[in-house]
Amino acid sequence: MRASGILMPIFSLPSKYGIGTFSKEAREFVDQLSIAGQKYWQVLPLGPTSYGDSPYQSFSSFAGNPYFIDIDELFCEGLLTKEELLEQQDIYIENNRSIDYELLYKTRFLVLRKAYQRFDKNQFLFQQFKSENEYWLDAYSSFMAIKNYYNDQDMYQWDAKIQRRDKEALKELLKICDENKGFYEFLQYKFMEQWEKLHKYANQKGIEMIGDIPIYVALDSADCWSSPELFQFDQDFKPEAVAGCPPDPFAKTGQLWGNPLYQWEYHKETNYEWWETRIKHSFKLYDAVRIDHFRGFDEYYSIPYGDKTAEFGTWKKGPGIDLFHTLNKKLGKLNIIAEDLGFLTDSVIQLLKNSGYPGMKILQFAFDSRESNDYIPHTYPKNCVVYTGTHDNDTIKGWLQSISKEDRRYALEYMGKEDIDADIHWDFVRLAMASVAEIAIFPIQDCLGLSSEARINIPSTLGNNWRWRMLHNEITPEIVSKLGRLTDLYGRTNLLIKSK
Repeated sequence: MRASGILMPIFSLPSKYGIGTFSKEAREFVDQLSIAGQKYWQVLPLGPTSYGDSPYQSFSSFAGNPYFIDIDELFCEGLLTKEELLEQQDIYIENNRSIDYELLYKTRFLVLRKAYQRFDKNQFLFQQFKSENEYWLDAYSSFMAIKNYYNDQDMYQWDAKIQRRDKEALKELLKICDENKGFYEFLQYKFMEQWEKLHKYANQKGIEMIGDIPIYVALDSADCWSSPELFQFDQDFKPEAVAGCPPDPFAKTGQLWGNPLYQWEYHKETNYEWWETRIKHSFKLYDAVRIDHFRGFDEYYSIPYGDKTAEFGTWKKGPGIDLFHTLNKKLGKLNIIAEDLGFLTDSVIQLLKNSGYPGMKILQFAFDSRESNDYIPHTYPKNCVVYTGTHDNDTIKGWLQSISKEDRRYALEYMGKEDIDADIHWDFVRLAMASVAEIAIFPIQDCLGLSSEARINIPSTLGNNWRWRMLHNEITPEIVSKLGRLTDLYGRTNLLIKSK
């Protein structure tokens, strides 16, 4: 069924408290999607971020980001005072457009700890949550409590016995960290409670949530600490190799991501039990899941640990279709979107075909005047998801200013336009809407007509990413109406919404 939706990170939502949360602004955004006839809200990974603030480098594959907890809701529950809320507002009043993660780190956990101190730790629902989520919560809360004990240093700076989970040493340290462990359990309880409310609200409005999971986990994570057997580690608990991408015209020394690589033989021997758990958990959170870097399941790029660049890596064979056949047998047909961008070999293309998952098409990749490609809309299959751009791309307006004159002329000619005008972003939304792709997704910045200052991420850079935020009332009734009209015109209006 033809449908469309919006890509909008939780952290980019408007808020009085420095970062987007599961607040009334999130519900208002759902309302706007519903009025505009949309079916999907796609978010970026929701995990707790580590240094660099990237949602693709998280302390856990299962946990949620405490920054997304709505502290107004904690006030309504009697866990925070009005004065404490006003103090938080005063801190962030000047940081409307850009997230100040350092300031968040120094201030948000302080007020969340105050809420935890007033929280009834013995209440039934909290104890039930801990019991039902023990399969990941115990390791994560222990990891974070110990990390705090070691002044937030990465786990390779911890005492060797704790790093390697010596039973007696760990037992003694966790006695000291017990209160802090409880705090992290509380944060996850509130995160999940509020996310489930927002998710339910969206579903009631006819909106489905598309989540995003990275293929890899962070090296400094509860996953690696609690289950090193899943990864290519040596006897000293160090990676044998790490993930990345080889050199190309855009990155002459390649991309060195640094994530540990999976021990795929072990995963196969255990019938992909960890992947089953991870995917099952993801579908508790979302209605559909985008898996990042799908190519890595066919072949993955292995870089020797300790290398300073990605120049000397080699391609190695991944699990292939065996993983997805196993998951389908265990979990049934899965609503997965495969991120299949970049250079694709014949075997990757075959893997995508065998999986049956829709791949991704990016309009910004379509208009290379030098050669043809399969991102141009008239070549699309129905089973795909088209985007004007992703979180890794510039906005449409910013991109148009950066490409060559030849490519710009090609794009304009393809759309039957003479020149760039103020509404050029809507022409690209229209182009995606009109395509045969079953699903069309637009970053909210491309509906707002914003330029490069609204970009979410520039790959392979640090320091100024994952910060952009939308302002209050920036989505006007006119924008909602325009989006709704195009959605209806090209047969993508959510039928559940339309029937109401």
